[in-house]
Amino acid sequence: MFFFTKTLYELIFKSYCNINNLISIIFEIKDRERMKKMYEVFADMHIHIGRSENNKPIKITAARSLNFANIAKECVDRKGINVAGIIDCASPYVIEDIEKFLEDGDAYEIEDGGIIYKDKLCIILGSEIETSEVNENGKTGSAHNICYFPHLSDIKAFSKEMSTHIKNITLSSQRANISAYELIDIVQKYNGILVPAHAFTPHKSFYGNCTSRLERIFKEKFANIPAIELGLSADTSLADKISELETKTFLTNSDAHSLPKIAREYNKMLLEDISFKEFVKALKNEDGRKILANYGLDPKLGKYHRTYCEICNKNIPGDAPVTKCDTCDSKNITMGVYDRIEIIKDKKETKSPEFRPEYIYQIPLTFIPGLGGKTIDKLLNAFDTEMNILHKLSYDDIEAVVGEKLAENIEAARTGKMKINAGGGGVYGKVTKE
Repeated sequence: MFFFTKTLYELIFKSYCNINNLISIIFEIKDRERMKKMYEVFADMHIHIGRSENNKPIKITAARSLNFANIAKECVDRKGINVAGIIDCASPYVIEDIEKFLEDGDAYEIEDGGIIYKDKLCIILGSEIETSEVNENGKTGSAHNICYFPHLSDIKAFSKEMSTHIKNITLSSQRANISAYELIDIVQKYNGILVPAHAFTPHKSFYGNCTSRLERIFKEKFANIPAIELGLSADTSLADKISELETKTFLTNSDAHSLPKIAREYNKMLLEDISFKEFVKALKNEDGRKILANYGLDPKLGKYHRTYCEICNKNIPGDAPVTKCDTCDSKNITMGVYDRIEIIKDKKETKSPEFRPEYIYQIPLTFIPGLGGKTIDKLLNAFDTEMNILHKLSYDDIEAVVGEKLAENIEAARTGKMKINAGGGGVYGKVTKE
């Protein structure tokens, strides 16, 4: 039998500690080197397709000009977006367009997931699926889910299986005859992730008309949801009034139904490269990847911020929550996001987790008073992309192109000095200069 002496033990222990220290130093150096390689990108992860290349309808309410190729060009040439989620890619017509897009040599797929266009844009293939849920009162509600996939082969397989649950798979956002609890298993089967879409809006959302708690819907699978999409009528300060969301990343996306609407809301991410794999890591806050900022509309600009009376055709004023009209006493209302959150919140004050990035109120160029299409084109011809105009240029640069008055409006929008009249009932809020 072998016995350690005290001295020998101490020598071994010290050596062990020194090795561990050395390993720690090595990993720290590697982390620093990795961080140097990472860079900031802009991402809009909710963009619709209106028509296929052959003019087949995809998203009925979206513009005809919204096809796969035009979205890619708009993101690169005008918007300055680096990662784009196109969420109607489960339609067989869109799949055909993507295959042609790749065959023509305009883009290529990468192993880590995503389609790279002009080496500037990574397109993440997605599908918006409507599910039926039973709410706390036993009534049926509808909710939209965004499903993201790494490869074309994955979403093709997903499309084939979902065609057994959806009456017309060629059209976007069609109701499936399954619940979200069942859907998430199918999404994961094909290497995808699920994100609840515009989670608080009164129509087609989980919190809006299905439940007061997502965990009630997803049960033990709730941990498999890395993020939620806030939607145009909510921001971080509102969403963080619900404690179950403390572990979830927030996404701000455009839900674009026309080319100009792309990037009206977007995210700034820290990634090592543009790919599906990197995007998922950012949602999960893994390996230094993260969301650096959410750029979104002031919730007052959203179509469903305050409660709207369907009889009087007006937003109902007063402290939230508003549950009936102050004029006609009717309960025939469209519940506003702000009012709904006041009903279902379980925090008296907003408290965000440490990883939560800043929510920055961003007014897109199309919302700025006096800025028409021709003026926007003039700015883009001078400065390439909307991201450049909103984030990089000085006031003097902008004034030199559009003049003092419009430059002042743009600067007021960039610095949060615009007056906003709240939207509701499906009508956007309006921006005016103070």
